[in-house]
Parts: sequence; structure tokens; C-alpha cells
Amino acid sequence: MAKAWWNFLPEVAKPDHRLSFQEKLKWTGIVLLLFFALGFVPLFGLSQNQLSRFEFLSVILGASFGSIISLGIGPIVTASIVLQLLNGSGILKFDTSTPEGKKKFQEVNKGLGVFFIIFEAAVYVFMSGLSPDPALRGTTTFFLLELLLIFQLCLGGLLIMLMDDLSAKWGIGSGISLFIAAGVSQSLFIRLFSPLSSPTNPGIATGAIPALFQSFASGDPQGAFLLLTAVISTVLVFALAVYVQSMKVEIPLSFGRVRGFGIRWPLSFVYTSNIPVILVAALMANVQLWGQLLQNVASKPGASTIIVFLSEKVVGQFSGSVAISGAAKYLTPVNALNALITRGFIDGFLPLIPQLIIFIIIFVGLCVLFSWFWVQTAGMDAKSQAKQIMASGLQVPGFRKDERVVEALLQRYITPLTVMGAITVGILAAITDVSGALTSGTGLLLTVMIVYRFYEDIARTHMMDMNPLMRKFMGG
Repeated sequence: MAKAWWNFLPEVAKPDHRLSFQEKLKWTGIVLLLFFALGFVPLFGLSQNQLSRFEFLSVILGASFGSIISLGIGPIVTASIVLQLLNGSGILKFDTSTPEGKKKFQEVNKGLGVFFIIFEAAVYVFMSGLSPDPALRGTTTFFLLELLLIFQLCLGGLLIMLMDDLSAKWGIGSGISLFIAAGVSQSLFIRLFSPLSSPTNPGIATGAIPALFQSFASGDPQGAFLLLTAVISTVLVFALAVYVQSMKVEIPLSFGRVRGFGIRWPLSFVYTSNIPVILVAALMANVQLWGQLLQNVASKPGASTIIVFLSEKVVGQFSGSVAISGAAKYLTPVNALNALITRGFIDGFLPLIPQLIIFIIIFVGLCVLFSWFWVQTAGMDAKSQAKQIMASGLQVPGFRKDERVVEALLQRYITPLTVMGAITVGILAAITDVSGALTSGTGLLLTVMIVYRFYEDIARTHMMDMNPLMRKFMGG
């Protein structure tokens, strides 16, 4: 039987031996260095970078607009969103509880990712997000440069996909999570400590801490208070995210063959971890980018009525990088704390309340939706977990050894944790976005969750290296 086309896509081979902790750490470091290095490779032939104003979105998308990795993780995450929606709605059906179904799901996901790499690269270029010199428009040279830009973007997108695959198979954790954490950490470090002046505000340092001392020295209490609240908001996000991540429900289990000995099977309160927030944040970032690109096309002479309608009525219009109407406006966080301090409650905060409420409701609703889909497609549902527990020789104390008993017990916890964890993380992410943190609130929350998850992965990998019996139990 002929193989599907996605089976011929390039991929990173799995290691032929068990990797030690040091080897995994080495490959994770290599992937991280490659990511930063590619961010400094400019696109050849690029003249206008209309996306540079969306620097705050590049952090969420793990991208560096104007470089070869301008697409970032956008196509990969978009493919995952589309496939989960298709699978969850029953249009496509994958039995991810079996190795064959899971493999097919991953292969289709990869093929869809390649499609979105090509599609988004073409959209970025043909809709003037990234374009050659406009003076050459209408010439053969301009068209050839557009094709060259698309080729470079596709190459960068494929490299990101392969680096994600490399990190998953040879390193520690997901490459997508690693790229987001790296981008947010870089942005946060600059916004905290950089002594260099901001281009938009000469004489004032880019970093919040140097700028805070400058504001005190120049007698600007309001500016100092704004910077102080930004630093405090950032610290609070870290503390809340770590606290929420550390919350767990532990289910007592025992070994059927060894009397008097058992373990506690941990279920994290944030059961689906950072995955739903990554998907929601990327979806919202894509809406904003697409709105800007549609506005670029709609403003050109001869733009079709459909494009103008989509740009102005559906997606929304932008003033600079700020959405002022349409769906993009309600999918864009606003700095409510800054408005409250600078313009007061009546003039600053009160008019923003409807937008804040709609933003939080949409964000939390999407988090719950994607969290539910992720549980079903990632083998985290009660039935899959019960099979894993039974295969490990464990059972519920006081009950006969039956997979249905374990599944019924897990179902009592997994469904509430899936919903409640998603709601909690969604509310926390939405609030951090409007609290005026030093970098993207969602990105900051994601980074804390990602680093915490990396810490757990590192601890587990190290424990498996030290204890062969634990490695056998966990399937390592």
C-alpha cells in the first residue's frame, strides 16, 4: 500500500540507545544555541518589515521578525490547533490510545505543519508583512525577491520543526516550550536590566530597574510608581505560577504482588500543564498578525470588497500595533493597571472594563476547550492512564485488580482537574496580560510553567539515571 506524502517528510531519527542525563542536557543546549543563532540571520532581500512593531507577539510565537525564523512556532502550533479541533469534532478520528493511532496523529500533524509553514510564509510576503523594496514593485526582480523570501521563511520554519523534533527525542522536554521560554527570558532580562536608552524615550533606560532609579533622581514619582508596579506584577506572576504548578492530587496505589508497599500517583492541578495556554496565546497572536496583514492589503488601491470587509468588520482595524476594533480588539490585552494609574478610575480604567471582561471570558473559554481536546489526543484521559497504571503492576488498595476500577477512580479526578486547572491558568494568564508586567503576561506565565516543567523533567531523568528500578517502572 502506498504511503501518505507526510511519511516522506524529513525527521530526526530516534536515538538507538538510552540517553544519559548529560547527553540530553547537551542536546538541549545545542538546540537552544541554534535557536538564538538563527534569530540573528537576516532575510536576504528584505526591505520592509511591517511586523517589527509586533515585537511583543514575537515572544509568544518564538519568532524573530525579519530573521530566517520569522515564522517561529506559529505554523506548528496552528497545525496542532486545527488537528485537535478536527479530531475533537469527529471530522477526523484518531485512536490515540494505540501506538499506531498516536503515530498516525503525529505524522498528520507534521504534514499539516509543513502546509502551514508554506502557507504562512506566502501570506507574510504577499500581504506585505515582509516584503522587498516597494520601488521594485511590478518588476520581475520584485517577484523573484518575493519567492526568495518565501523560500527562506520555509527553510527557517522547517529548521524550527526539526529542532523541536530533536529536542523531543534527544533533549529534555519540548522544543516549542524551550523556544518560548528562551524568547521571554531574553526579553525579560533586557526589560529588567538594560541600561541603554529607549529609541522612543531618549535619556530613559530600557531596563526597568535603571529607569526606576532615573525616575527617582529626576523627581518623576508617577513614572517611578509605574515601573515599580511593573516589577511587582512580574514577581507576583512568578510566585502565583509556581504555587499553582506545585499543587497536586495524589492517588494512593499499591503493588498487587508486594503487600504493604505502595506509591502515590500524582495528578497535577494544572493537569494539561502549559499546552492550552500556548495554543490560545498563539491563536490570539495569529489573529492580531493576520489583522495587520489584512489591513495592509485593504489599504492598497483596488483591494477586493471581501478583503476590506474582513479587515474592517471581522478581524478589526489597527492604529499602529494596537487593535481598535473587531475581533482583534477583544483578543488583545490592554494595560489596565497603567491606565488606572495614569488616567484614573473614571477616565482610564472604567472604559476598559467591557473589553477586559470579554478578553478574560474568551481566553478562559479557549483554555478549557483546548485543555479538553489535549487530554483526549495526548493519552492523558482516564482510560489511557488506567492502562499505564495496570501495566506497571499497580492497583487501587482494597479493590480487585481491574482496569475499570482504576479508570472509574481516575475519572473522578481527571475531568474536574482538566476543567478547573484550565480555568485557573486561563484566568491567571489573562490577568497577567492586563497587569502591566515587564514582558508579555501570558509569555511570562508560560515561561514559569515551562521552567518548572523542565525542572521536573530534569529531576525525573536524573532519578532514572540513579535508580535502574525506577527507570524500568517509568518505562525509560
